[in-house]
Amino acid sequence: MQMLFQMEVQSDFSDDEYNLFLERYLEDDSQLAFIEQVYIAASDNLHIIDDKIERCSENWKTSRMAKVDLTILRLAAAEIMFLPDVPVSVTANEAVNLAKIYGGDESSKFINGILGRLIKDCEGRKH
Repeated sequence: MQMLFQMEVQSDFSDDEYNLFLERYLEDDSQLAFIEQVYIAASDNLHIIDDKIERCSENWKTSRMAKVDLTILRLAAAEIMFLPDVPVSVTANEAVNLAKIYGGDESSKFINGILGRLIKDCEGRKH
């Protein structure tokens, strides 16, 4: 989440930014393969993910969402839409927990609602 948040704040989802983040912050490379999968899924499909989030968010544009909430939604959407080995229930639960820790007072409800619609929309198909 921190990596995607940093990239959002800097408006830079490049490989250079990804490698710089890993160089600065990755202390344990046991999760490197998963981090790389998430990065590729999110950065390669950012427009598809944002479009899906907007369609599932009932009149909220991604440009108006809090950056933390948007980052959590992008992370969860990338996993749900492009990483089929990650259980959807685990993704949704982790996203809501991240929102409770890092988001505002209503973030967890907001994210839970959008993810509920996204999951229902994605059932039985890739995206």
